[in-house]
Amino acid sequence: MKRPELNNEQLRIMKTRPGFVAALDESGGSTPKTLAAYGIPPGSWSNDDQMFALVHQMRTRVMTSPVFTGDRIVGAILFEDTMDRNVNGKLSADYLWEVKRVVPFLKVDKGLAEEKDGVQLMKPIPSLGALLNKAKGNRIFGTKMRSLIHQANADGTREIVAQQFELASQIIAAELVPIIEPEISIKCPDKAHAEELLKAGILEKLNKLAADELVFLKLTLPEKGGLYSEFVAHRNVIRVLALSGGYSREEADDRLHRNRGVIASFSRALLEGLSVDQSDSEFDAALDNAIESIFEASTMKNTSTT
Repeated sequence: MKRPELNNEQLRIMKTRPGFVAALDESGGSTPKTLAAYGIPPGSWSNDDQMFALVHQMRTRVMTSPVFTGDRIVGAILFEDTMDRNVNGKLSADYLWEVKRVVPFLKVDKGLAEEKDGVQLMKPIPSLGALLNKAKGNRIFGTKMRSLIHQANADGTREIVAQQFELASQIIAAELVPIIEPEISIKCPDKAHAEELLKAGILEKLNKLAADELVFLKLTLPEKGGLYSEFVAHRNVIRVLALSGGYSREEADDRLHRNRGVIASFSRALLEGLSVDQSDSEFDAALDNAIESIFEASTMKNTSTT
Protein backbone atom coordinates (compact mmCIF):
# COMPACT_ATOMS: atom_id res chain seq x y z
CA MET A 1 0.00 0.00 0.00
CA LYS A 2 1.25 3.45 -0.79
CA ARG A 3 1.28 6.23 1.74
CA PRO A 4 -1.83 8.45 1.52
CA GLU A 5 -1.22 11.98 0.29
CA LEU A 6 -3.21 13.57 3.09
CA ASN A 7 -4.33 17.10 3.73
CA ASN A 8 -1.74 17.99 6.35
CA GLU A 9 -3.88 20.60 8.07
CA GLN A 10 -6.79 18.19 8.37
CA LEU A 11 -4.46 15.45 9.63
CA ARG A 12 -3.05 17.80 12.27
CA ILE A 13 -6.56 18.75 13.38
CA MET A 14 -7.65 15.14 13.65
CA LYS A 15 -4.54 14.22 15.64
CA THR A 16 -4.39 17.13 18.04
CA ARG A 17 -7.43 19.42 18.21
CA PRO A 18 -9.71 18.86 21.22
CA GLY A 19 -13.23 17.88 20.25
CA PHE A 20 -15.27 15.04 18.84
CA VAL A 21 -16.63 13.65 15.55
CA ALA A 22 -20.29 14.19 14.70
CA ALA A 23 -21.88 11.15 13.05
CA LEU A 24 -24.41 12.50 10.53
CA ASP A 25 -24.45 9.37 8.40
CA GLU A 26 -27.75 7.62 9.07
CA SER A 27 -28.49 5.56 5.96
CA GLY A 28 -31.71 4.39 4.35
CA GLY A 29 -32.39 1.75 6.99
CA SER A 30 -31.96 4.03 10.00
CA THR A 31 -33.30 7.29 8.56
CA PRO A 32 -36.98 6.67 9.47
CA LYS A 33 -36.04 6.24 13.15
CA THR A 34 -33.89 9.37 13.00
CA LEU A 35 -36.71 11.39 11.48
CA ALA A 36 -39.23 10.01 13.98
CA ALA A 37 -36.99 11.03 16.89
CA TYR A 38 -36.81 14.49 15.30
CA GLY A 39 -40.63 14.71 15.19
CA ILE A 40 -41.28 13.66 11.58
CA PRO A 41 -43.22 10.36 11.75
CA PRO A 42 -43.36 7.62 9.10
CA GLY A 43 -45.99 8.52 6.54
CA SER A 44 -44.67 12.05 6.16
CA TRP A 45 -42.99 11.00 2.89
CA SER A 46 -44.08 8.96 -0.11
CA ASN A 47 -40.73 7.66 -1.37
CA ASP A 48 -37.03 7.51 -0.58
CA ASP A 49 -36.27 10.75 -2.40
CA GLN A 50 -38.68 12.64 -0.16
CA MET A 51 -37.33 10.87 2.93
CA PHE A 52 -33.73 11.78 2.11
CA ALA A 53 -34.75 15.36 1.37
CA LEU A 54 -36.31 15.59 4.83
CA VAL A 55 -33.27 14.16 6.60
CA HIS A 56 -31.01 16.49 4.62
CA GLN A 57 -33.07 19.42 5.88
CA MET A 58 -32.48 18.17 9.42
CA ARG A 59 -28.75 17.69 8.84
CA THR A 60 -28.50 21.11 7.20
CA ARG A 61 -30.14 22.66 10.25
CA VAL A 62 -27.53 20.96 12.43
CA MET A 63 -24.54 21.87 10.26
CA THR A 64 -25.58 25.51 9.75
CA SER A 65 -26.36 26.12 13.42
CA PRO A 66 -23.99 28.73 14.87
CA VAL A 67 -23.09 26.29 17.68
CA PHE A 68 -21.87 23.63 15.22
CA THR A 69 -18.25 24.67 14.56
CA GLY A 70 -14.71 23.36 14.56
CA ASP A 71 -14.16 24.83 18.02
CA ARG A 72 -15.69 21.69 19.53
CA ILE A 73 -16.31 19.37 16.56
CA VAL A 74 -13.21 18.12 14.75
CA GLY A 75 -14.91 15.97 12.12
CA ALA A 76 -18.26 14.91 10.70
CA ILE A 77 -19.25 11.66 8.97
CA LEU A 78 -21.64 12.02 6.03
CA PHE A 79 -23.95 9.61 4.21
CA GLU A 80 -23.31 9.52 0.44
CA ASP A 81 -26.62 11.24 -0.29
CA THR A 82 -25.58 14.09 2.03
CA MET A 83 -22.19 14.38 0.33
CA ASP A 84 -23.98 14.76 -3.01
CA ARG A 85 -26.16 17.63 -1.76
CA ASN A 86 -25.46 21.28 -1.06
CA VAL A 87 -25.49 23.22 2.20
CA ASN A 88 -25.91 26.97 1.79
CA GLY A 89 -24.76 26.82 -1.83
CA LYS A 90 -21.69 24.64 -1.25
CA LEU A 91 -21.24 20.89 -1.49
CA SER A 92 -21.70 19.48 2.00
CA ALA A 93 -18.05 18.49 2.51
CA ASP A 94 -16.83 21.88 1.29
CA TYR A 95 -19.27 23.65 3.59
CA LEU A 96 -18.03 21.65 6.58
CA TRP A 97 -14.38 22.37 5.88
CA GLU A 98 -14.40 25.83 4.35
CA VAL A 99 -17.07 27.41 6.56
CA LYS A 100 -16.98 25.39 9.79
CA ARG A 101 -13.41 24.02 9.74
CA VAL A 102 -14.78 20.54 10.38
CA VAL A 103 -13.00 17.64 8.64
CA PRO A 104 -15.38 15.64 6.38
CA PHE A 105 -15.66 11.84 6.30
CA LEU A 106 -17.89 9.53 4.23
CA LYS A 107 -19.75 6.36 5.21
CA VAL A 108 -18.87 3.81 2.50
CA ASP A 109 -20.45 0.54 3.65
CA LYS A 110 -23.70 -0.68 2.14
CA GLY A 111 -25.24 -2.16 5.25
CA LEU A 112 -24.99 -5.46 7.07
CA ALA A 113 -25.19 -9.05 5.88
CA GLU A 114 -27.23 -11.69 7.69
CA GLU A 115 -25.91 -12.79 11.08
CA LYS A 116 -23.47 -15.71 11.08
CA ASP A 117 -21.21 -16.89 13.92
CA GLY A 118 -22.66 -14.21 16.16
CA VAL A 119 -21.71 -11.30 13.87
CA GLN A 120 -22.91 -9.34 10.88
CA LEU A 121 -20.24 -8.66 8.30
CA MET A 122 -20.62 -5.81 5.84
CA LYS A 123 -22.42 -6.52 2.60
CA PRO A 124 -20.14 -6.54 -0.46
CA ILE A 125 -19.24 -3.08 -1.78
CA PRO A 126 -18.76 -3.77 -5.52
CA SER A 127 -18.50 -0.07 -6.37
CA LEU A 128 -15.99 0.79 -3.64
CA GLY A 129 -13.30 1.98 -6.04
CA ALA A 130 -15.65 4.37 -7.81
CA LEU A 131 -17.04 5.60 -4.49
CA LEU A 132 -13.54 6.30 -3.15
CA ASN A 133 -12.69 8.25 -6.32
CA LYS A 134 -15.90 10.21 -5.90
CA ALA A 135 -15.03 10.92 -2.28
CA LYS A 136 -11.62 12.21 -3.31
CA GLY A 137 -13.28 14.46 -5.87
CA ASN A 138 -15.50 15.82 -3.10
CA ARG A 139 -12.44 16.55 -0.92
CA ILE A 140 -13.35 13.95 1.68
CA PHE A 141 -10.54 13.18 4.17
CA GLY A 142 -11.55 9.71 5.30
CA THR A 143 -14.19 6.99 5.31
CA LYS A 144 -16.26 4.96 7.76
CA MET A 145 -17.51 1.37 7.55
CA ARG A 146 -19.57 -0.46 10.14
CA SER A 147 -19.97 -4.13 10.98
CA LEU A 148 -21.69 -5.54 14.05
CA ILE A 149 -20.85 -8.10 16.74
CA HIS A 150 -23.79 -9.69 18.60
CA GLN A 151 -22.02 -12.52 20.44
CA ALA A 152 -18.59 -13.15 21.95
CA ASN A 153 -17.70 -15.58 19.16
CA ALA A 154 -14.01 -15.98 18.29
CA ASP A 155 -14.60 -17.14 14.70
CA GLY A 156 -17.08 -14.38 13.94
CA THR A 157 -14.88 -11.72 15.49
CA ARG A 158 -11.91 -12.93 13.45
CA GLU A 159 -13.98 -12.55 10.27
CA ILE A 160 -15.15 -9.07 11.27
CA VAL A 161 -11.59 -7.86 11.89
CA ALA A 162 -10.25 -9.45 8.70
CA GLN A 163 -12.93 -7.80 6.56
CA GLN A 164 -12.47 -4.40 8.19
CA PHE A 165 -8.70 -4.38 7.65
CA GLU A 166 -8.97 -5.76 4.11
CA LEU A 167 -11.21 -2.85 3.14
CA ALA A 168 -9.04 -0.44 5.12
CA SER A 169 -6.11 -1.50 2.93
CA GLN A 170 -8.03 -0.51 -0.21
CA ILE A 171 -9.06 2.80 1.33
CA ILE A 172 -5.49 3.67 2.36
CA ALA A 173 -4.32 2.82 -1.17
CA ALA A 174 -6.93 5.29 -2.48
CA GLU A 175 -5.29 8.02 -0.36
CA LEU A 176 -8.06 8.26 2.22
CA VAL A 177 -8.01 7.39 5.93
CA PRO A 178 -10.40 4.64 7.07
CA ILE A 179 -12.46 4.69 10.23
CA ILE A 180 -12.60 1.01 11.18
CA GLU A 181 -15.90 0.40 13.01
CA PRO A 182 -16.54 -3.14 14.31
CA GLU A 183 -19.40 -2.23 16.65
CA ILE A 184 -20.25 -4.51 19.56
CA SER A 185 -23.96 -4.45 20.36
CA ILE A 186 -24.70 -3.05 23.80
CA LYS A 187 -27.12 -6.00 24.09
CA CYS A 188 -24.31 -8.56 23.65
CA PRO A 189 -24.79 -11.03 26.55
CA ASP A 190 -21.04 -11.27 27.27
CA LYS A 191 -20.01 -7.85 26.08
CA ALA A 192 -16.82 -7.65 28.16
CA HIS A 193 -15.51 -10.92 26.67
CA ALA A 194 -16.48 -9.80 23.17
CA GLU A 195 -14.45 -6.63 23.75
CA GLU A 196 -11.39 -8.62 24.78
CA LEU A 197 -11.66 -10.80 21.66
CA LEU A 198 -12.03 -7.75 19.45
CA LYS A 199 -9.16 -5.92 21.09
CA ALA A 200 -6.79 -8.84 20.55
CA GLY A 201 -7.80 -9.19 16.90
CA ILE A 202 -7.43 -5.49 16.14
CA LEU A 203 -4.09 -5.22 17.92
CA GLU A 204 -2.69 -8.10 15.87
CA LYS A 205 -3.68 -6.35 12.63
CA LEU A 206 -2.46 -2.91 13.75
CA ASN A 207 0.97 -4.32 14.57
CA LYS A 208 1.34 -5.53 10.99
CA LEU A 209 0.72 -2.12 9.40
CA ALA A 210 3.57 -0.07 7.99
CA ALA A 211 4.41 3.06 9.95
CA ASP A 212 2.69 5.37 7.45
CA GLU A 213 -0.55 3.35 7.20
CA LEU A 214 -2.90 5.35 9.39
CA VAL A 215 -6.39 4.48 10.62
CA PHE A 216 -9.05 5.56 13.05
CA LEU A 217 -10.84 3.06 15.27
CA LYS A 218 -14.51 3.57 16.15
CA LEU A 219 -15.56 1.25 18.97
CA THR A 220 -18.45 0.68 21.34
CA LEU A 221 -17.85 2.21 24.77
CA PRO A 222 -16.36 -0.69 26.76
CA GLU A 223 -17.34 -2.25 30.07
CA LYS A 224 -13.81 -1.81 31.45
CA GLY A 225 -12.55 1.77 31.59
CA GLY A 226 -9.29 2.31 29.75
CA LEU A 227 -9.59 -0.95 27.81
CA TYR A 228 -8.47 0.66 24.58
CA SER A 229 -5.54 2.68 25.95
CA GLU A 230 -3.11 0.64 23.80
CA PHE A 231 -5.00 1.79 20.73
CA VAL A 232 -4.89 5.42 21.87
CA ALA A 233 -1.09 5.19 22.07
CA HIS A 234 -0.58 3.10 18.91
CA ARG A 235 1.55 4.67 16.19
CA ASN A 236 -0.90 3.74 13.42
CA VAL A 237 -4.03 5.07 15.13
CA ILE A 238 -4.81 8.75 14.59
CA ARG A 239 -7.68 8.74 17.09
CA VAL A 240 -9.87 6.23 18.88
CA LEU A 241 -13.54 7.19 18.51
CA ALA A 242 -16.43 5.93 20.61
CA LEU A 243 -19.91 5.25 19.28
CA SER A 244 -22.92 5.71 21.55
CA GLY A 245 -24.54 2.49 20.31
CA GLY A 246 -27.97 3.19 21.74
CA TYR A 247 -26.83 4.47 25.13
CA SER A 248 -28.45 7.71 26.23
CA ARG A 249 -26.22 10.76 25.98
CA GLU A 250 -25.88 10.84 29.76
CA GLU A 251 -24.69 7.23 29.96
CA ALA A 252 -22.50 7.56 26.87
CA ASP A 253 -20.82 10.66 28.33
CA ASP A 254 -20.32 8.86 31.65
CA ARG A 255 -18.69 5.87 29.96
CA LEU A 256 -16.54 8.16 27.84
CA HIS A 257 -15.25 9.86 30.99
CA ARG A 258 -13.73 6.52 31.99
CA ASN A 259 -11.74 6.15 28.78
CA ARG A 260 -8.96 8.72 28.67
CA GLY A 261 -7.81 9.68 25.18
CA VAL A 262 -10.94 8.34 23.46
CA ILE A 263 -13.25 10.91 21.83
CA ALA A 264 -16.91 10.65 20.90
CA SER A 265 -18.39 9.96 17.51
CA PHE A 266 -22.04 10.03 18.45
CA SER A 267 -25.15 10.07 16.25
CA ARG A 268 -28.33 9.43 18.23
CA ALA A 269 -26.78 10.82 21.42
CA LEU A 270 -25.81 14.01 19.56
CA LEU A 271 -29.29 14.54 18.09
CA GLU A 272 -31.11 13.63 21.30
CA GLY A 273 -33.56 16.38 22.28
CA LEU A 274 -33.73 18.07 18.86
CA SER A 275 -37.14 18.59 17.24
CA VAL A 276 -38.46 19.92 13.96
CA ASP A 277 -40.98 21.99 15.96
CA GLN A 278 -38.35 23.91 17.92
CA SER A 279 -37.69 27.54 17.08
CA ASP A 280 -34.19 28.28 15.86
CA SER A 281 -33.20 29.60 19.26
CA GLU A 282 -34.63 26.53 21.01
CA PHE A 283 -32.95 24.21 18.50
CA ASP A 284 -29.58 25.95 18.84
CA ALA A 285 -29.80 25.88 22.64
CA ALA A 286 -30.57 22.14 22.68
CA LEU A 287 -27.81 21.39 20.19
CA ASP A 288 -25.35 23.56 22.11
CA ASN A 289 -26.13 21.64 25.29
CA ALA A 290 -25.55 18.33 23.52
CA ILE A 291 -22.32 19.48 21.90
CA GLU A 292 -20.95 20.89 25.15
CA SER A 293 -21.64 17.75 27.18
CA ILE A 294 -20.07 15.50 24.52
CA PHE A 295 -17.12 17.88 24.11
CA GLU A 296 -16.46 17.86 27.84
CA ALA A 297 -16.63 14.07 28.00
CA SER A 298 -14.22 13.86 25.02
CA THR A 299 -11.64 16.23 26.47
CA MET A 300 -11.38 15.25 30.12
CA LYS A 301 -7.69 15.16 31.05
CA ASN A 302 -7.55 13.59 34.49
CA THR A 303 -10.20 10.92 34.57
CA SER A 304 -9.98 7.62 36.41
CA THR A 305 -10.03 4.52 34.21
CA THR A 306 -11.23 2.19 36.94
